[in-house]
Amino acid sequence: MADSTASADPQQPAHPADRPVYVIGAGPGGLAVAHALRARGLRAVVLERADGVGSSWRRHYDRLRLHTTRRLSALPGLPMPRRFGRWVARDDVVRYLEKYAEHHQLEIVTGVEVFRVERAPDGAGWLLHASGGRELTGAAVVVATGYNHTPRVPEWPGRDTYTGEFRHAAEYRVPAPYAGRDVLVVGVGNTGAEIAVDLVEGGAARVRLSVRTAPHIVRRSTAGWPAQYTGVLCRRLPVALVDRLARPVARMSVPDLSAQGLPRPGTGLYSRVAQGAIPVQDVGLIDAVRAGRVEVVAAMDGFEDGKVLLADGTRVAPDAVIAATGYRRGLEGLVGHLGVLDDTGRPVAHGGRAPAGAPGLYFTGFTNPISGMLRELSIDAGRIAGAVAKREAGRVSRLPG
Repeated sequence: MADSTASADPQQPAHPADRPVYVIGAGPGGLAVAHALRARGLRAVVLERADGVGSSWRRHYDRLRLHTTRRLSALPGLPMPRRFGRWVARDDVVRYLEKYAEHHQLEIVTGVEVFRVERAPDGAGWLLHASGGRELTGAAVVVATGYNHTPRVPEWPGRDTYTGEFRHAAEYRVPAPYAGRDVLVVGVGNTGAEIAVDLVEGGAARVRLSVRTAPHIVRRSTAGWPAQYTGVLCRRLPVALVDRLARPVARMSVPDLSAQGLPRPGTGLYSRVAQGAIPVQDVGLIDAVRAGRVEVVAAMDGFEDGKVLLADGTRVAPDAVIAATGYRRGLEGLVGHLGVLDDTGRPVAHGGRAPAGAPGLYFTGFTNPISGMLRELSIDAGRIAGAVAKREAGRVSRLPG
């Protein structure tokens, strides 16, 4: 892996007809795009603010495994080793990304953070303002900074006066510090559900899970058939049709947890996906809730008198609160001034489509598809490289030979 500014100086001067494609972010999406561009003979330089590839994966909690299969999670040009098993562990994902960069000889410059992207003064590409006073000009730019970029914490009343232990799920690693303690997990997405189970298995004295909207829960695999396969098959079907098909499947595969505080959702599974809510894949939550080891409580409304105030009016006093409340994309400072983001801060176009009025600017990894993030990143990589080769190739540096 090219990983030094000495051998891959991003500031080297370039003629307007001989500029690289800059890829911002050395996660799976950025690496896949860089390889796809190299495969077309185009020079791609990956800029990564951390000191290695896959930095967000290195920060995830220890027990994390992919909810997508090994075979459908590999990036283009390099399968994941069979020894990783069907559901790949976090550390193996990191090893794979390191190997991927090395195997494809990707040009990666670490320790460089890009703060702002603007149109190049000559109109032939994009100008990147980066750490160390760097100003880099590329023929095209691919933003791959990640779906889970900036932890999001709701503005709960009383938050500034709460003196108990409080942290976002981004800071959670292992359950050991919570052994024998009373913990409230806020949020029942995949992260919140898995942390709650991890805490129970790690010896927490009491685990409560604060839920605002009952989620759709699916088995990660049923009779050997992964939920991801169904997601792939349903990816292009009408939303209403998938909603209808999902109802009987849910009734057969997932028990009714209404008595434990998790009723079946009133809205369709795929309708919720269209709104950005991915189903919770069961890795032990169903059994933990049925057994009473994870107690489902009402949504969290704020803090009051040193306690947590729930939506049903009750107050609880846990030893620790872990907010599994999601992330923001954090793109406003980088590209918000270009008119390429919607009201929620997400890019208005992704994959091989550049936003209107911003030719040569591409985004990958800012959707959360039911068919699997890594699979879709791989597809996007080919589309982006194809678009660059078709529309910007005359301005992009070509690789030797």
